[in-house]
Amino acid sequence: MAVVGAGSWGTALAIQLARNDNDVRLWARDEAAIAAMARDRENSRYLPGCPFPERLTPEPDLARAVAAADDVLVVVPSHALRACLRSLRDLLADSQRVIWATKGLEPESALLPDRVAAEELGAARATAVLSGPSFAGEVGRGMPTAVTIASADADFARDMAGAFHDGVFRVYTASDVVGVGVGGAVKNVLAIAVGISDGLGYGANARALLITRGLSEMMRLGEKLGGERGTLVGMAGLGDLLLTCTDDQSRNRRMGLALAAGHDVESAEREIRQVVEGVRVAREVHRIAEQLGVEMPIASQAYRVLHEGVSPPEAVRRLTDRPFRSEKD
Repeated sequence: MAVVGAGSWGTALAIQLARNDNDVRLWARDEAAIAAMARDRENSRYLPGCPFPERLTPEPDLARAVAAADDVLVVVPSHALRACLRSLRDLLADSQRVIWATKGLEPESALLPDRVAAEELGAARATAVLSGPSFAGEVGRGMPTAVTIASADADFARDMAGAFHDGVFRVYTASDVVGVGVGGAVKNVLAIAVGISDGLGYGANARALLITRGLSEMMRLGEKLGGERGTLVGMAGLGDLLLTCTDDQSRNRRMGLALAAGHDVESAEREIRQVVEGVRVAREVHRIAEQLGVEMPIASQAYRVLHEGVSPPEAVRRLTDRPFRSEKD
């Protein structure tokens, strides 16, 4: 297996694959970082304290990494996915399949990763998505985790499940690629909203409100785009939403906490020191919700705090001032 992208999540998944007796080549654009990983046998920048298994090889040459693999796992932020797939397109053999662990929507187009992949790799290429409630550090340390792998190709989903699944890393298979993609994107935005609420000291009641009604927003958008309701109350929807909203390992939650404390987006991102996917995805979720006429008030207020200068307390006031309604709406 070739793993393209050596941030914290890509590194953790590479470790899991190699731990599970797969030969893995881990590639990153930064050759100095790859050299350091080969020397130290860990990714000391993004995943310190998680040593590489013997079967994990840092690889500075993308073509060589892909040529040595049966399948390719892409783990890059959503804004970099298209360029990454385009760079892979001419390197892939017809038989090689592509799975991604990218969570988000493409900037400007608001396309889910599966649509980006279809445009860049062609509809005939077997593809899949891996998503679910999973912090990289815990996966890297071998702590119990469960994820979903979804593909229209049931054989590919089963093959990938077999590559990852062991006694502590559990994999569920599915066919609903759209639902998994929506869950992975929207939960980032909702986690920022929950972080803002918690940072303002609004308590556990407000947190439960935002998560529960946020799930309703996620399901409305998912179903509108063709996803399945069952997917969005499963591991890649509700499971990932709960994790990202409630634990400070979440970069998106930490962004919300920082905004509530008076930081601006740029200074908060500098402090977090990694991509905060929800900042960019909030714009695309807002865009697509308006285009499709899907009501998403929590995600909308998160967008306005991030991109329109609305203060966190004002965003909360706008939510709490909304009239009462049926819970089924």
